[in-house]
Amino acid sequence: MGAGPGNPELMTLKGKRLLESADVVLYAGSLVNPIVLEFAKKEVELHDSAKMNLEEISKVLVDSYKAGKSVVRLASGDPSIFGAVEEMGDILKKEEIAFEVVPGVSSFSAAAASLKRELTVPNVVQTIILTRAEGRTAMPPKEKLEDLAKHECTLVLFLSAVLAGSVQEKLLAAYSPKTPIAIVYKASWPDEKIFLGELKDLAQIMRREKITMTALILVGKFLTAQGHKSKLYDSTFSHAFRKAAVSQKS
Repeated sequence: MGAGPGNPELMTLKGKRLLESADVVLYAGSLVNPIVLEFAKKEVELHDSAKMNLEEISKVLVDSYKAGKSVVRLASGDPSIFGAVEEMGDILKKEEIAFEVVPGVSSFSAAAASLKRELTVPNVVQTIILTRAEGRTAMPPKEKLEDLAKHECTLVLFLSAVLAGSVQEKLLAAYSPKTPIAIVYKASWPDEKIFLGELKDLAQIMRREKITMTALILVGKFLTAQGHKSKLYDSTFSHAFRKAAVSQKS
């Protein structure tokens, strides 16, 4: 089930209802905002899956189900995007356990909302690519970042903050160095931060701000389209827009 991007008010009503009734909850502790767990009942059995491997997670799911308990596997954002639904689903199918996948608001939607930008702009861009940089997980031959960049459409990179240098190099093979970018750290969380700039300075921003995880990289002309007059920061990046922290009490 998708927990949404961080702000508990961005969890779906269905997700909240299931969380409230669950006997067992496995949540990604490094990614899910702990305040979301306040929706669960007091006697709920909690497991932080950040400290567990797939075998351990599966055992809790299967054992809990066989014990007649209601179980929720709580993933960040939307489980259909880098959410390991396939791996978990295969295990449950082998055990003949029925399950349901409940969508959630993705962090890329939350990032666009925080930026107050539309990812698809008439006469500018009508295509969005959601992808990641190649690291330990290999990319299929036709999905290399430098090839995707040739489309010059709106590009959203997940799980790529620590590889910013490589991302910048590959994107510069197709995009102009002055292509606008946005880095959204912890979209919709109270400590969310937004940095605007140009592609040529992507790695510099990441190093300066010491961002290595929980950040989205958004690239494309959508950032300066729609008649917006806000000027991107120059290459010194002595300033960066930081979204004020807001209360997330539900």
